Amino acid sequence: MELGIGMFGDLSIDPQTGKPRSAQLKLQEILEQIKLADDIGLDVFGLGEHHRPDYAVSSPEIVLAAAASITKNIKLTSTVTVLSSAEPVKVYQDFSTIDLISNGRAEIGVGRGSFIESFPLFGYDLKNYDQLFEEKLDLLLNINNNEVVNWKGELRAPLINQMVLPRASNNGQLPIWIAVGGTPQSVLRAAVLGLPLIVAIIGGMPKQFQPLIEYYKEQYVKHGHDINKMQVGIHSHSFVADNEANADGYYQNYAAQMDRVGASRGWPPYTKMQYDGGRSKEGALFIGEAAAVTDKILYMHEMFGITRFIGHMDVGDPSHQEMMRSIELFGAKVAPAVRKALTK
Repeated sequence: MELGIGMFGDLSIDPQTGKPRSAQLKLQEILEQIKLADDIGLDVFGLGEHHRPDYAVSSPEIVLAAAASITKNIKLTSTVTVLSSAEPVKVYQDFSTIDLISNGRAEIGVGRGSFIESFPLFGYDLKNYDQLFEEKLDLLLNINNNEVVNWKGELRAPLINQMVLPRASNNGQLPIWIAVGGTPQSVLRAAVLGLPLIVAIIGGMPKQFQPLIEYYKEQYVKHGHDINKMQVGIHSHSFVADNEANADGYYQNYAAQMDRVGASRGWPPYTKMQYDGGRSKEGALFIGEAAAVTDKILYMHEMFGITRFIGHMDVGDPSHQEMMRSIELFGAKVAPAVRKALTK
């Protein structure tokens, strides 16, 4: 099982001014954090796309390109690229460029987006939410498989004998993961296409997702794909602490960000009871000391048969020092323990 870290570039809000902290500083911190994740031997790093004042990353591919030049082994992926409001030609070109800079370490994670700010920003109509994703995914896969592209859809101008360059290192093909939040239709799409699936499990109880993942596996095989090539991952909020007091104290950061997001979605205020429940064995939060996080990842492997776990670590913008320590603990204690357990 591959083990990695994901981030969105959360920016905490200054309670005195009501303004987010410096995006410039945050981006510099993220690059240091990615380098540490690589140095400590983690398998993958993912960065998500948002267009809000409380997130520093609107262009994951730019940050990942910078990271490609300071890392050696870690895979670099988007978690996710909001493909519905992106241009597939440019998406492929950006990530194939990262792939060439990094000597073959680039991947793309694509999704429809749980935040919708990018649609009006780039001039897309939300009434086409589903069709935009279906068409653009079809085009992206066409580009991934063909240097010369011939394609026609309804919401974008056709491509006729158009070369898309540069080509990625693996015969032009990049790994493309489908990221879902729990919609059966999205899971079925990934299975039919034979694409790797990553499920965002950020609330409730992970076992609620078991039927969905089993559905993906069944449909993947039913549609003629090689079960030995099947990849399933989960992406969950995580934070590794030196002690229980630090893990408990992280609640302040976590609740602040949940409340900011929830304010626009009509959620009630996030409570300590929710936090503690999420940290329990059956909850969706991988927050605690190294041994507890290790046990929970192994429990997810037992439950789902996952091939990848990405711990989303910067919810609520912990300090750079706290982030570096969390990554260090994840790489030095959690990852070796998980790998050892799975090789028995």
